[in-house]
Amino acid sequence: MIRFFLICATVLFALMNCADAAPIIPNVNVEVGTAENPQQVTSTLQVIAVLTLATLAPGILMMTTSFVRIVVIISFLRNALATQNVPPNQVIISLALFLTFYIMAPYWSQANDNGLQPYLAGQISQEEALTNVLEPMREFMFRQTREADLALFVNLADAPRPESQEEVSTFVLIPAFIISELKTAFQIGFMIYVPFIVIDMIVATTLMSMGMMMLPPVMISLPFKILLFVMIDGWHLLIQSIIVSFR
Repeated sequence: MIRFFLICATVLFALMNCADAAPIIPNVNVEVGTAENPQQVTSTLQVIAVLTLATLAPGILMMTTSFVRIVVIISFLRNALATQNVPPNQVIISLALFLTFYIMAPYWSQANDNGLQPYLAGQISQEEALTNVLEPMREFMFRQTREADLALFVNLADAPRPESQEEVSTFVLIPAFIISELKTAFQIGFMIYVPFIVIDMIVATTLMSMGMMMLPPVMISLPFKILLFVMIDGWHLLIQSIIVSFR
């Protein structure tokens, strides 16, 4: 299942790079009838399985790439600024998606060059193509996964202790990768919160000393937090820190 999703992403990346190629429009024929032999039944079940798994593909692809860390960090920033719905959720998701494409491009390119293109050229078998497509994605996830998180899921699965990365199952690697990404995102989010909390405390203390306890401190601190973020070129620093954190 995971391999199918990764092949879908690799195919998309390959089509995006084919700027000089003619548009690829598939020829789809749909027929409804009674299956006359077991091979037709098997083909029908395969089509149903593929369509079912395709609905889960976006979620799986997001959870096996850099998307989780990026969207959580940007959400922390919005909450720290207390700007409510600014930037909107659509902007956050879109920015996270394009940053994910930028970060994952080398890995998808490697999967396309080593797995998809040789398979389409008939140079390797389907099993070898799936392995070559999955290999760069596993490499990315291993680089971002903590050993403690990986050991947790290995122990929970009652699996023997792996001697190398090749012995670690992908279904064990993915949840370990996800919680590692969440931990890293929360650590970065904490560092983002600190300067804005200081501003909130200064504003709240100043208002209390002036006896203006009925005035919401957030209303006064918001312009100062936005001003600070703009003066330090916050978006530049934030995106730079996110991308560097994956290297």
